[in-house]
Formats: sequence, structure tokens, C-alpha cells
Amino acid sequence: MSTGTALLPSLVSSAELNDALAAPSAPIRVLDATTFLHTTVEAAPYTASNGYEQYLGEHIPGALFADVTGALSAPDAAQLFTIPSPEQFAQAAQDLGVGSDTHVVVYDTGGSAWATRVWWLFRLFGHDGVSVLDGGLGAWKAAGHPVAAGDADIAAAAEAAAPVFIPDFRSHLVATKNELEATLPGVATAPEGTVVVNALDPATFVGESELSPYARRGRIPGSVNLPLYTLLDQATGRFLPTDQLTEKLQAQGVLDAQRAVTYCGGGIAATLPAFAAFLAAGVEVAVYDGSLSEWTADESLPVELG
Repeated sequence: MSTGTALLPSLVSSAELNDALAAPSAPIRVLDATTFLHTTVEAAPYTASNGYEQYLGEHIPGALFADVTGALSAPDAAQLFTIPSPEQFAQAAQDLGVGSDTHVVVYDTGGSAWATRVWWLFRLFGHDGVSVLDGGLGAWKAAGHPVAAGDADIAAAAEAAAPVFIPDFRSHLVATKNELEATLPGVATAPEGTVVVNALDPATFVGESELSPYARRGRIPGSVNLPLYTLLDQATGRFLPTDQLTEKLQAQGVLDAQRAVTYCGGGIAATLPAFAAFLAAGVEVAVYDGSLSEWTADESLPVELG
């Protein structure tokens, strides 16, 4: 079962969103998912802070703040950003004014990975009516569209009738540590046709980053590297044209694989190539939610360097 009839394409431009918001009674909810990561100590888990204060400073009119560090992650989990339960996610969606018939448009202020994380979460819980704003808040402002400040939009949403969100968990969109362990080179039971993709920068991929927040440096053996930023136009922050996305994804075997799994540090960056695959070819890619934060903490699992 899926919910949320898609009123907009998976990737929307600022102009498309502006026009949609101007339509009378359009069931659209815009969400700001801005979040910040902080890495200060080698081998110590990174910390995160939400972008709520930045949201209060400026946001798309009518948008609400989606707290990826709080309501949209499981509390007291071993890793940050762990998938919440269906019940928790449904409550969080309803608190954001999202019902099963609402179309959601997500943006952030830096790199779009936080937006694609929320896009992926909605699809994971069965909601197809969800889009990412191409280029985020920067593109919206560059197009000359207005911004709002303060918490008036939050107060207005709190006074509105609460919608009903019915979750329908899609287990094929998430990968686990056990599944990835079974794909390791040399494992006799390794499934054929699985491609595992690391979405981090090349230095982190080979274990040579200046500072690493993971228990051990390196990557999951056998994985290939597709840095998330290579799928974006670095000048505008917008996604590359679909033909260029297809070329980059094909080069790493993502689109032809029987099953493709992306990972990163904590399940955030990995959602951007997963979104790109869906955008370019309608391919559903699984995300390893625990990613390197979970993998490197388990000393029984191998890592690969160089």
C-alpha cells in the first residue's frame, strides 16, 4: 500500500513549488530539514544539532521545521539518526501537518542530503507524495521568491485540524548490517548482483580523511565510491541533469544491479544517490541505516583501506 498521491515530481524547481503553493487549497506541506554535523575528535562519534534557529531566521513561507535529530529519529538508539518506529514516524508526520493525502516538499540549506533523508523516510513509511526542492533554500532565494521568519507558521499549523498519517513500512528500502556482512568478498552465501555504494568523499573512502568520527577508518570491503556531491552542480547546489545522473550511477553499477545498497557515515549522505537513482531511472535503492557508525564499531567486521 502506498499513500500520498504525487501532486509534483520527485524533484521540484523553485518556480514549480511557488506555483503549486499559489494554487487554492493545494494539500502541500513544505518542510525545512536543515541539520548540522560536528566532528571534533578522532574516532569519537560526531554530534548533530538541528537547524531550528536558522529556520526561525528565514524559511519558505508556510514551511515547518522537520527535526531530523529528534522527532524523525529513534530515541536512545546506539547511532544518531536511526530509523524511528512506524508509530513514532506517523506521529511526527501528523505533528508536521502531514496526512496520508498530503504532498510533502522537503528542502535544506546545505547540500540537499538532509532533504533526501526526509524524502527517503517518507517513502520508507509508504508515502509516495514527497518531493525534494532542487537547490534548497538557496535556489528559492536566488529565484527571487520571498522568505518568512519566526514561528508564526508553526503556530498556525498547531491550530489546524490534525491530519491522519497511516504508515506502511517498506522493508526493501533499508539494508541491515547482517545483509551487508553477507555481501562481503569471499562469503560463500553472498547474493549475486548486489552493489554496495559508499556515498562519502574519496579521502574518507580510502581512510585518509583529516579527521574521522568512526571507530575505525576505512570502508566496507567490496564497496565502490560515488561521492554524493558529484551528483550536484557545485555552483548552484542543484541536481545534475538526469542523463548525467544516469551516467554516473551506471558507471558504478547502481542502475543495473539486482539490488543496490548505499551507505555513508550515518544514513544521511547515502540517501542522496538513492534519490538520484529514483529520479533518473525509477530505481529503488536500499540505504544501510547504521552505515559506518555501526559497521566500524563492530570489531568483528572487516574494513578496507587504500
